Amino acid sequence: MHIEFVEVANFRKLLATRIDLSPNKTLFVGANNSGKTSAMLALRRFLTPRRCPFELHDFTLCHWPAIDAIGQSWIAARAADELVELDLRPWVGVLPTLDLWLHVEPGEMHHVRDLIPTLDWEGGRLGVRLRYEPDDLSELYKDFMRAVAEAAELRAAATADHAKRNENVDPPAPQPKLTLWPSSLCDFLSRRLKTHFTIRAFTLDPDQLASPVQLRAHPQILPAASLPIEGDPLKGLVRVHDIPAQRGFGEEVAKEEDEDTPAGSPGSRLSDQLRSYYSKHLDPTKGPDPKDLGALQAIEAAQDAFDQRLTESFMAAFLEVEEMGYPGVTDPRPKVSTRLKAIDGLNHSAAVTFMVDVTSENGEVTPLLRLPENNNGLGYQNLISMIFKLMSFRDAWMRVGKASKSVAATNTEPLHLVLIEEPEAHLHAQVQQVFIKKAYDVLRAHEDLGENPRLRTQLVVSTHSSHVAHETPFDCLRYFRRLPAGMVARVPVSTVINLHDVFGSGDATQRFVTRYLRAQHADLFFADAAILVEGPAERMMLPNFIRTNFEKLNQSYISLLEIGGSHAHRLRSLIDHLGLLTLIITDIDTLDATTGKSAQPALGAGQNTDNDTLKSWVPSLTQVDALMAADAAAKTLEPAHDALFAVRVAYQTTFPVMVPGATAVETAYPYTFEDALAFENLEFFAGLDGHGLVRKFRDAINAGGGVSAIGAAMYDALRNGKKAEFALDVIFAEGFETLAVPRYIAEGLDWLQDRLKKKQVDILPAPEPTI
Repeated sequence: MHIEFVEVANFRKLLATRIDLSPNKTLFVGANNSGKTSAMLALRRFLTPRRCPFELHDFTLCHWPAIDAIGQSWIAARAADELVELDLRPWVGVLPTLDLWLHVEPGEMHHVRDLIPTLDWEGGRLGVRLRYEPDDLSELYKDFMRAVAEAAELRAAATADHAKRNENVDPPAPQPKLTLWPSSLCDFLSRRLKTHFTIRAFTLDPDQLASPVQLRAHPQILPAASLPIEGDPLKGLVRVHDIPAQRGFGEEVAKEEDEDTPAGSPGSRLSDQLRSYYSKHLDPTKGPDPKDLGALQAIEAAQDAFDQRLTESFMAAFLEVEEMGYPGVTDPRPKVSTRLKAIDGLNHSAAVTFMVDVTSENGEVTPLLRLPENNNGLGYQNLISMIFKLMSFRDAWMRVGKASKSVAATNTEPLHLVLIEEPEAHLHAQVQQVFIKKAYDVLRAHEDLGENPRLRTQLVVSTHSSHVAHETPFDCLRYFRRLPAGMVARVPVSTVINLHDVFGSGDATQRFVTRYLRAQHADLFFADAAILVEGPAERMMLPNFIRTNFEKLNQSYISLLEIGGSHAHRLRSLIDHLGLLTLIITDIDTLDATTGKSAQPALGAGQNTDNDTLKSWVPSLTQVDALMAADAAAKTLEPAHDALFAVRVAYQTTFPVMVPGATAVETAYPYTFEDALAFENLEFFAGLDGHGLVRKFRDAINAGGGVSAIGAAMYDALRNGKKAEFALDVIFAEGFETLAVPRYIAEGLDWLQDRLKKKQVDILPAPEPTI
């Protein structure tokens, strides 16, 4: 048994979203403010409501006017002395819901007997809806109307008082603005939500399950006669533990824990976690075993000795009290006694210390130094704390030690869902990678777990770290994408993309992309846009061009990937799935029409391109003449259904050049980034000191002979030149900041900057589609 997916509706940014969960480990990735936190919070709100109660802002903002309209209808009906029909139907479309869809094997049906929709269901997919709804509409109505009436009375009293003060005042003073609670039903619920709302569960029909359309889920509509399930249908079925993003390092005060809270509660220090773990799994006073008897005897002997010492110490004080006439003959006499518990030894801030190795001098033995817990680095505190929490979660689920003998102990739930937010806090890159690789193994490190399919652990992690994503297979990634207001709803919302089926199964492209991203970096999943460049020279110099010439672009989060033109198209499926705004900066790679070998670009020569990206992706042209003539529209792919997504290509084209000392303008035909940069900055390269390509370019320019001769000499130099060395010589040259950006790159960067401005707005001008 495992959770196949959840569908979240009307919860914060998640208006209607399906989130698939991998059977073992799932990673939420995406740019900032894309909805990852909303998804994690939805799971915590619905599955652990006692530890994580709902708030009004959990209702999607675009539904607030509908809620206020319900309140206004109540007020209007009361004012007209009409009968108010209290019906849940107006609420259904705005209530937060979470549909939990399980895959259940036939032998596991006894775990889900309360959720089985029909008598002929024999296993497979099974769904339950959790809906946050009014507990009792009549009580909500009465409480709201009472508050409205009290506010109206106060407002009338304030008006009367103001009128009285203005009786002899000329001119009369304007009445001060007065806002009283509640100004609307939403305002009322901001204070009384927990009082009047509760979570109820309903069975779902697998036959009515609809697939998402254009990344938007369509949760099934419950029949009007649907009755909620009695009790908690997930009790005994799913055990949920979580590690929130705010972990409270540096706090001295431990948070109080109840029986259902695992050792290592959110925000606690390691010493607090140890104390809680000891209490639940190791305390010899709880269901003692024969091996605990020695410890209990030692505690009792210490307690007796301490009691004797206290009696002697307080004897003089008690005698002095007796001189005041108390206690009398019939009064009870005071006695001081102690109650020692083993856990008291951990009840202090230095219960956990870290030993520091000390180098001895002249062979002398030097005692170890110890530092308190809060003197250790935050990274180590976070790592140790998270690992210990995972161990505690596992042992609490498996009822390890004394927990198996407690009154609350029940049969082990078949599902263990663990939620971790932003594990990368304070951890350097290598530790982040090790943690995400080992976390699931820690949760399964029990003799009854391992590969046991009857007890399933599902780990869900949200992250902003490319290093964490780097170590996670594509099958486990869920990409959150932010959609601005006006695209789907009146407010910004999110959609979730499952990367499991981006490349199909066993695809060679998937192997290439996976290995490539691991060899480079995975920040593609957290970027506002991507730029794919041809080689190392562009990779090194492009950030400087952006920083100097494109201010708005420099303020955006751009993922810059170096990938040759013969391979950039392999990323197409991934970029299309992500809907990631992308600029491809590549080379035209001309081939001679007769020999099929590399040649310097020329018009009217029947040349073709050898660049697979230009041929098969964008602009899908092979002939060099057609590529040179292509306009901006031909170089851009814009899906009709997605106003934010587009792919633009930039490659070398002809442009006019004036050679130093010449009197006429000629046309340059650059072949790569390096000669295009040189043609744009001939005077700079004519005087640039350097070796390799820099020297050959300088000599070619100073030799003269016109643009054709210079171009031919640079083309010959590029065939065996070291481009990375060229880029370094240029970057460290005096006056580098003044270089003109090659115009084909400048056009591409201008396009990307304009598209990012459109993407960054909260409201699109397009009309809102019907929901």
